[in-house]
Amino acid sequence: MNTANKITMSRVIMAIVIIVILLFPFDQVNLEFPSYLVAGKVLVDLKYIIVGILFIIASITDFFDGFIARKYNMVTDFGKMMDAISDKLLTNTVLIILACNSMVSTAIVVVIIARDIIVDSIKMLMGNKGSAVAAIGLAKTKTATLMVGIALTLFYNLPFEFINLRVSDFLLALAAVLSIISGCKYYIMAKPYLKDR
Repeated sequence: MNTANKITMSRVIMAIVIIVILLFPFDQVNLEFPSYLVAGKVLVDLKYIIVGILFIIASITDFFDGFIARKYNMVTDFGKMMDAISDKLLTNTVLIILACNSMVSTAIVVVIIARDIIVDSIKMLMGNKGSAVAAIGLAKTKTATLMVGIALTLFYNLPFEFINLRVSDFLLALAAVLSIISGCKYYIMAKPYLKDR
């Protein structure tokens, strides 16, 4: 368990903590997060602010674990696997919960998760045929866009909400579009391997 892998595992732990905070029925144990009216316009729930802070910290670790692993030659198969799992655990579960709470479009969540399932299947197929698949640049851009969009959603699109500019929605929609495009690129890369030899 090298330093890069420890950072990755910390993201897994933070993702689990985030999920627990979002799903735990605090009202049934007589606990309630306070709400605040910001600038007399936007009502924010402290629960989502706390989750937003944790989400940003977890998202930042996504950059550092890969950077450290490459710089100090700490790249391992375990690290690659857990990095992918932690990213999906962090983003996709939060997206699903936000969709259930009507905070993001269900269509966007379906597109992003369906694409992830297809791409992961393609990567597994290519791996079984002896060809490792690294994340393409467009996929990394998609992930970054998605993380910023989710973070803004958790922060109620502030400060852009004050000027009625739905930046959070735009970024999530853009992430969905990038998901489709990058998914098509992965398919093109894998096309030769999809034929039986």
